[in-house]
Amino acid sequence: MPRPITGRHVCCRMPQQVFKPAGVPARELEEVTLGLDGAEAIRLADLEGLYHDAAALRMGVSRQTFGRIIEAARRAVADAIINGKRLRIEGGEIVVREEGVRTMKIAVPVRGTDVDGHFGHCEGFSVFTLDEKRAVVGEEPVASPAGCGCKSGIGATLAKMGVTHLVAGNMGDGAVRVLQSHGISVARGAAGNARAAVERFAAGALTDSGKSCAEHGHGNDCGHGDA
Repeated sequence: MPRPITGRHVCCRMPQQVFKPAGVPARELEEVTLGLDGAEAIRLADLEGLYHDAAALRMGVSRQTFGRIIEAARRAVADAIINGKRLRIEGGEIVVREEGVRTMKIAVPVRGTDVDGHFGHCEGFSVFTLDEKRAVVGEEPVASPAGCGCKSGIGATLAKMGVTHLVAGNMGDGAVRVLQSHGISVARGAAGNARAAVERFAAGALTDSGKSCAEHGHGNDCGHGDA
């Protein structure tokens, strides 16, 4: 007996849309259907640039299931474009995620209880959980993986824990891009006590400085630019 299909999470209920070649009446065209779950997979993987692991977490499915969804979705879009067919976006087994973030998990590279200024060589990570009022309600230590940032795979580890943001001191642009590909937003420029930095970020008082390690004169000392 085949497994039941569980609802795939999408960010919002998209309106039904139809796309077709210009100048050809719709009634004369063969139709291809792209489900809303397929459209969401394309949005996450191709528009936001998330890795499949991170995109699968967003949709509440396994990586293998996400791979099948995105493959079928891309094939449908390619069929419509290359063969001049009408593309209808509707249907699919979906669950619409509620707007807003009820809880948030923020990771911080730390040394002791302070923000470590060198992402790739930090002593470890602290993952803070915030409630719907953006108050810190939990803290979990995460050991720093062996090797520097570009070899550690910490981005995947944090993403699997549900981390959505990372507050850091200094780090390279490459590391920022890799973390973003795992669905983790980055805010650089933090210093001092890690919990206090998270609270400032949650209150909107701390945003990404936009400065990479090279601009601070550290060269590749902060993890060689990757995560």
